This record gives sequence, structure tokens and C-alpha cells, in this order.
Amino acid sequence: MPNLRDIKRKIEAVKKIGQITRAMNMVAAAKLRGAQERVERFRPYASKFKAVMTELVGSGAVNTSQFELMQTRDVKKVELVLVTADRGLCGAFNANLINKAERFIREQKAKGRDVSIVCVGKKGAQYFRKFDFFRKAYEDIMSRVEIFNARTVAREAMRAFIEGEVDETYIVYGYFINVVRQVPKVEKLLPISIEEEEVEEQAEEQISGSYIYEPSVEEIFAELLPLYINTRVFAAMLETAVSEQAARMTAMDNANRACGDMVHNLTLLFNKTRQAAITKELMDIVGGAEALKG
Repeated sequence: MPNLRDIKRKIEAVKKIGQITRAMNMVAAAKLRGAQERVERFRPYASKFKAVMTELVGSGAVNTSQFELMQTRDVKKVELVLVTADRGLCGAFNANLINKAERFIREQKAKGRDVSIVCVGKKGAQYFRKFDFFRKAYEDIMSRVEIFNARTVAREAMRAFIEGEVDETYIVYGYFINVVRQVPKVEKLLPISIEEEEVEEQAEEQISGSYIYEPSVEEIFAELLPLYINTRVFAAMLETAVSEQAARMTAMDNANRACGDMVHNLTLLFNKTRQAAITKELMDIVGGAEALKG
């Protein structure tokens, strides 16, 4: 059984850890509010951007086959853009994203396709750097998500696709649902495809009418395509950033509760050990007194 001094030291150490986790929980909560506001402001923009693309394709005035970013080809090489956090201490958030990426890679290899991976965020890069299909990493950019960083990632993905280095590009990121639930999500990034169902659904929701475009529809569409990829990458990075803070807040809250439980259990152990020590001393005194009487 440990002595009283060791137990007391352990109680003090756990209390200090509890103070740290409580502080980290408060910091994560403050950052979560700011990140959540950015996501809530950007989601309508991304949705409207997609609606505009859908409207242009649905108008029938765009020949999608003439745009490089929309050309489909036989898929022999697939690239995955994995968006993770730069820091840990957020529970299983990064591990879930990495597991999702690994499952996707196994599925693609089972189809006989070559796979390469581009990691956005330090945690994904640290894990996949040891593999031969690792291609590129963007580290230390997830602490503060900026559009110019998303543009850099998107441009590299578009360059690899246009030059024929890859035939399809997918993105894995953490989709924020609420504070306690963040879901790893896989989406196809390139080639850009506006599904016919989306076009029909968009046409049903909107008031019918004709539009006059200036300049031509093709020129507008050509300008929107790379901006659309920038928007999707930036949205994925924002979703991952807010999911990271939510996961960290939950993890630190759980850790703080665990520290409280440990302090309670150690305090009980401390009291039991002290009572046992007192009982032993009394028995020694009584035994000595009995020996003197004898």
C-alpha cells in the first residue's frame, strides 16, 4: 500500500492537471464560438455558389465537356486531400479522419487504382509521411483558416488534375453537426460534376424565368469553376477547424471530470491508508502495554 505522502502528492498533481484541462476547455469554448460563427456565415455563401453553378448547367447554355476541370477520364490514379488539425488533445477527432482516409485508400487500391495523398494539417502529415503514396503536406495553417491557404491547396489540386497526374481528386474533412457530433466526410472534388438530380431539384425550387448573362455564359462559367474549387476547399477547412474546437472542448470536459473522479478516489484511499496507519499504531501501543503487564 502506498504511503500517505505519495498519495497526497498524487492528489495535488491530479488537481493541477484538472486546472489545466479546465482552462483548455474554456479556451476551446471561446475559439469554438468564433469558428462556429465563421462556418454559419460561410455555409449560405457556399450553398448559393453551388446554386449558381447548378443554374448555369441547368440552363443548357454550357457545354461542360469543353472545360478541363469537368472532363472525366478512365480512373487510374486517385488523389486524396486529407484535412486534419495541427494540434492534438481533441479526443479521437484526428484519428477518425485518418481512419476514414485509410478506408478510402484501401477501397481505391482494391479497385486497382494508384493512390496519392495530400495532407492539410500537421496530424495527418505526421501519420502519412511514412507511406510511399504521401505526396505533399500543408502544415501549420489550420490554427487560423484563411482563404489564401485554401486557394493554395485548391490550385495544387487543380494543377495535378489538369496536367494528368491524377484522374480524380477527393477530399476528407470533419463535418460539424453540433458540439458533440462531428462526422468524417468524403467528397469528390475533381472532376467537378453537377448531378442531374441537383439541377432538377434547383429548377423546381426557383421561380421559372430566363436570364441574360453578360459576358457570355461560357466566360462566366470558366471563371466560376476554379472559384468553386477554392470555395469547397475553404469550406472543408472551416468545417474541420470548428469540429476540432468542439472535439477539444468535449475531450477537455471529459478529462476534467475524470480528474475530479480521480481526486475523489485518491482522497478515499488517503483516508483509508491514514486510518490503517492509526489502527496499526494503536495495536502496537496496546500490544506493548500487554507485554509489560505480562
